[in-house]
Amino acid sequence: MRRPYQRAATCRQILILGSAALSAFSDLVDEFLGEHHAEHPVQSSTLGLTDYDALLDDVTAEGFERRRAASAAWFERFSSLGSDSLSFDDTIDRDLILASLRDEAIFDEWEVWRRHPDTYLNPGLEGVFILFLHRLRPEAELVRAAVSRLEGIPASLDAGRANLRPELVPALLLKRAIREARAGARYTRDLLPEQVALENRPPLTEAGAAAATALESYADFLADLEPRATGDWAFGEERYNAILRDAEMLSVDARALRERARGEIVQLVADLKAGALQLAGHDDWHKVLLDLNKDRPQTPEAMRVGYEEWTARARAFLHERGLVSFPPDEECSVEPSPPFQRPVLAVASYQEPPPFSKSMRGHFFVPFPPEGASEDEIAKRLESNSYPSIPSTAVHEAYPGHHWHLVMAKLNPSPVRQVFGTSYFAEGWALYAERMMREAGFYDDLRHVLFQYEATLFRAARIVVDTSLHMGEMTHEEAVSFMLEHSSMTEPTAIAEVTRYCSWPTQASSYLTGCLEILRIRDRFLSARGASITDVDAMRDFHDGLTGAGTLPIALAERAVMAKA
Repeated sequence: MRRPYQRAATCRQILILGSAALSAFSDLVDEFLGEHHAEHPVQSSTLGLTDYDALLDDVTAEGFERRRAASAAWFERFSSLGSDSLSFDDTIDRDLILASLRDEAIFDEWEVWRRHPDTYLNPGLEGVFILFLHRLRPEAELVRAAVSRLEGIPASLDAGRANLRPELVPALLLKRAIREARAGARYTRDLLPEQVALENRPPLTEAGAAAATALESYADFLADLEPRATGDWAFGEERYNAILRDAEMLSVDARALRERARGEIVQLVADLKAGALQLAGHDDWHKVLLDLNKDRPQTPEAMRVGYEEWTARARAFLHERGLVSFPPDEECSVEPSPPFQRPVLAVASYQEPPPFSKSMRGHFFVPFPPEGASEDEIAKRLESNSYPSIPSTAVHEAYPGHHWHLVMAKLNPSPVRQVFGTSYFAEGWALYAERMMREAGFYDDLRHVLFQYEATLFRAARIVVDTSLHMGEMTHEEAVSFMLEHSSMTEPTAIAEVTRYCSWPTQASSYLTGCLEILRIRDRFLSARGASITDVDAMRDFHDGLTGAGTLPIALAERAVMAKA
């Protein structure tokens, strides 16, 4: 249901004109989203729009250029809309669309599709995986859709062969994509058919085997390309600043972001030293955390069970304290990470329930080691997910972090906010959730508190590393060393993390940046209410109001929640 027109009117004619303007905006949004869904069928499936389940994105050069031109035209159309003719919520929707189109334009200008080889892997692998994750249709229909997508994988990979430019492709990202392609081949050939009943396996097995052959061939192509790959993964300071200013709507640039992070590091290290002294009798916090990492699960499944137990505890704590409201029927399952993601993602992750479906079940993915990992690598992966570190991660991914936020956002009636969002809010909220739960007393063991401080320090270090990498002021090796110095992670995890930062400019800075902005907005909201963080009702109203507005750029989220202060 759309919120009624909010501007005061002095005569019936103005009301009629206002209603017509709102209808025109709604029609424009419907046209825009319809085109967007058709151009991004894999995302559309993720959103729960099952009509697109059999299709893959067009990743030819012509497809990228067509979308670029269309986005520029849409930007002009939405830019021409004045706020006077729109409701409060529609103004936010317009500004969200414009921010998203700015973000897209900046990355399009950089031509990611000529630089990043995983551009041609992700639609096919994610597109098939998501079908069986959510199972929104009868299995026989899912199999037909999956077969269609599997049959489209060779053409997507051929587009990659045609589009990638050796002088633009970073060798570092080639190695990463080669591992992902080989893991994807194992997934489509051996693991995918096991997801369905025996009678439905033959077509999936045949299509999966053909896709696996294409994926292995693509991996070989990338390996042959490697000696000629001389591209730079650095995004550049100007583009980085443009994302912060024009897409994230923040008032800081990359250098200011980095300086603020360095200041946070000083305070967090002091907090960690004080905690280490209290726990171990000395202030070498790094040694204390590395020693605590030895208290680790012995198997990946034991790690999953540990996360599952703390996810349940966090949910129960929130219910007991009344710090948030819970949507009906929400649930969060804790599962092994998808096999094809394991070579490239070394940390926990989350997949929300499809926004346009009835499902309220989210999926918290635990970072299982990749296929073929050595015993030493497995042990180090498990140390990076030690028992004392699990509580804060469970909070971050599930309650009241990503899962709770996104099931609340799903209740928002705006279709625009179900499609578009920003990691600066999503990841900022999840880190805020960790801190808020510490303030509320959830971590009743000093070891857990230390790891929450360390999790925040890790996010501050990410900002220093990400900005420095993409401004060309830090090498990959220097970044790995910096992360090891400012966290308890093991070297394989640090290498995987830094490689991810190189492939995804500006995202690593989103966690602490968003968290600090949310804390600022909270202070403003509580002040307007004449309340403090001990006022449970005011805190719940803030949490519900902020997350229920969607996953908005910080300035828009502030506008939305302060209207309810």
